[in-house]
Amino acid sequence: MSAPFNPFILSLHTPVRYFCDRKTETDDIIKYLENGSNITLISPRRLGKTGLIYHIFDVLEERDADYETYYIDIYPSHSFEDFLALTAEAIYTKTAGRSAIRSFLDTLKSFRPVLSTDPVTGKARFSFTFQTDTEKRYTLKSLLDYLESRKKKVIVAIDEFQQIRSYSDISAEATLRTHIQPLKNVQFIFSGSKRRVMADMFTGEKSPFYESSAMYPIGKIDEEEYSSFIRKQFIDNGKTITDEAVGFILEWTKRHTFYTQFLCNRVFLGTRKEATVTEVLVAIDLIFKENEDAFLERRNLLTGRQWNYLIAVAKEGELSQPTSNEFLQRYHLGAQSSSLRTLEALVEKELILETKSTAGSSYSVYNVFLSRWLERL
Repeated sequence: MSAPFNPFILSLHTPVRYFCDRKTETDDIIKYLENGSNITLISPRRLGKTGLIYHIFDVLEERDADYETYYIDIYPSHSFEDFLALTAEAIYTKTAGRSAIRSFLDTLKSFRPVLSTDPVTGKARFSFTFQTDTEKRYTLKSLLDYLESRKKKVIVAIDEFQQIRSYSDISAEATLRTHIQPLKNVQFIFSGSKRRVMADMFTGEKSPFYESSAMYPIGKIDEEEYSSFIRKQFIDNGKTITDEAVGFILEWTKRHTFYTQFLCNRVFLGTRKEATVTEVLVAIDLIFKENEDAFLERRNLLTGRQWNYLIAVAKEGELSQPTSNEFLQRYHLGAQSSSLRTLEALVEKELILETKSTAGSSYSVYNVFLSRWLERL
């Protein structure tokens, strides 16, 4: 007898029936796109931006066959040359039919692209050899002209868009803005996790992308919606889960999408008939065992002061007064000035998440599993 299907899918591209909520966000973003607006999505990493983008693409293509969608993750890029290669790969992967592929490759032939196959993933890999920045700009124009020429409306999502600010080989923001601005058939979703950088890119008056896109922050999924979703997925796939277990999961993961989905996946896997808090605790222990080596490796990459500060923030859960004497003395963290520098370094390393609201800033450990593990120390 085969095992029940696990509905808590861990891949980024989740089928519509297994996608939790985000109905308001989906409808809002599609309205922006249908009305000709580019849109900027901002939220911490692993809160569900990428899954939402794929979900929007699925809904758009189901509603209207007149759309073509392209997703480009530029997080691993370090240069504009990398950006161009990743863009070419995304277009090539979505291009169907020999004549269309030949047409796309002909678009780039003057730039001597090298097309290969990744031995691990089997995906197409492009690389370019440029002699001048002018060649890079022409390559970008060729790629965008190809998309502009498509018969269908084109939506391009560029994930971790703030990465272009780290390129040193060309003025990426100005170059992209110059070539994107005239397009009529191509719209963009700019997605990023570094709130400060993304905000400056799209609201800073001196930035090339100033006021060129509608800003749309992504928050956590509503607790009631999430609870109903989890219970339904268990029931629809031959198991049940108690209300106490659902509440414990959502509190423990802080409703952070990736960690909630991952924990539910492990709980479902370890449940025979009904999941209780006991099954959740067993799944948590297994997750800690799977990740302990990686967590300890983080310690080797930090100074003693940084590691102790990270533990302190984890034990606080959410910290609103990082330089208060009470907090510093409780965890023996030293002077305010040195602690503030430590906090800034951990935020820059994306180990601590800074969240801003009308009440001010608050801080928490970025990785929820790491945070819960640190609480035990």
